[in-house]
Amino acid sequence: MPDNIMLDDELRGAKPKPAKKDRTGQVQSLSRALSILNTLADSDGGFSLSDLALTVGLAPSTTHRLLTTLQNERYVAFDAERRVWNVGVQAFQTGNAFLKTRDLVSLSRPLMRRLMETSGETVNLGIFDHGEVIYLAQVECLKLMRAITRPGGRVPMHCSGIGKALLAWISDREVNSILHARGLQRITSTTIDTPAKLREDLEKIRVRGYSFDDEENGVGLRCVASVIFDENGMPLAGVSLSGPTARLKDDRIQILGANVVEAAVRITHAMGGRIPKNHPLTLN
Repeated sequence: MPDNIMLDDELRGAKPKPAKKDRTGQVQSLSRALSILNTLADSDGGFSLSDLALTVGLAPSTTHRLLTTLQNERYVAFDAERRVWNVGVQAFQTGNAFLKTRDLVSLSRPLMRRLMETSGETVNLGIFDHGEVIYLAQVECLKLMRAITRPGGRVPMHCSGIGKALLAWISDREVNSILHARGLQRITSTTIDTPAKLREDLEKIRVRGYSFDDEENGVGLRCVASVIFDENGMPLAGVSLSGPTARLKDDRIQILGANVVEAAVRITHAMGGRIPKNHPLTLN
């Protein structure tokens, strides 16, 4: 069936039918259009009409009507030479508007507070900057003994929860560059101070999804952390929970690790980010 002809009701000149709503209150035609747009966004080379209709589970005539509407608003574009449909420029502009208003701290804080309430420990948000972690925000727990790192504070990457979580998801070349520039300063007796030991630890982090700072940056303090990813599946920031070794005992680390991974994934989604395919959550 040609992609550039009008079909069904359009041929007969009939008036368009009112948009139907399903039982959840969603507008059916809008849901279908968004499904088409999302499918095109996941494609590298575009879709022909027939292949797109098959993928989204709609009749070719319905798919074409929705594509035409999206094309009129420039959300999709038709490549006449290759006879395929692609995402249009308006979709890019709309996405750009989201990026302009995206605020990592504001979007993260409600989920950080939920993590604090779930774990009972202090939660931190940080990014890497010139080979160090800089803390952006913190939600303190209500207990008398708690770890406090003020926003704006900096720590080395190789001996902090967020730092190691970020190192695990950047390229080997970037890791080598950071190690060359910053070295592996030994801060406590348990600080990782050789490249071989650090790379072994980073591999464990990639497998389980979270890092573990076992008194490596401060005696008596432990921390677990996980990565927040951007829209390209690259590390954007990290979220961690920290507390005294008296509370972060060995039998709690795995449970707290799962909690912090869940928080990081939720923040990733809130930011419009994408979990990379080799993340442990995508391998289950």
